[in-house]
Amino acid sequence: MINNEDPTKESIIRPLKRLLDSMDDDIALIYKDRGIETVRPRFSMALIRLQHLGPLTVKELATQINVTHSAMSQTVAAMKKDALVESSPGADARTRTIELTAQGQSLIPFLEAEWRATETAIQELNNELPYALTQVVQDMQAALAKRPFHQRIADHLEAAHQE
Repeated sequence: MINNEDPTKESIIRPLKRLLDSMDDDIALIYKDRGIETVRPRFSMALIRLQHLGPLTVKELATQINVTHSAMSQTVAAMKKDALVESSPGADARTRTIELTAQGQSLIPFLEAEWRATETAIQELNNELPYALTQVVQDMQAALAKRPFHQRIADHLEAAHQE
């Protein structure tokens, strides 16, 4: 029997994604409230890491932030457009070294304070929950260590194929 209903109308994970997006929107609002129009929440970790680690290649910065090279290339392009970073030729023709501009450096004290305030607010929220988000993440990681998500999806696809 073929199920013709749209499977995207229901989702267990989408509410979490919407919640995280909403929290990012609130961080962006903090920037706007302070008159910082050029920074987006996805920039802050990269800018702070550049301050602490010095010039980095896109690949090194992507590794530091734990995102793909492609995602970091897009972020760097956006930060360059907003004059927060600049790039120069790297060790070989294929690499570019990224470093903070004076404007980017001037934002670091606020970004570090906002990061700490955000972490404190998240911990406060975590403490208000009957089952801490940090525990949920640890429990999910432990369950996925026993049976990876890829395997779970593959098993369900196989079972659906056999029906």
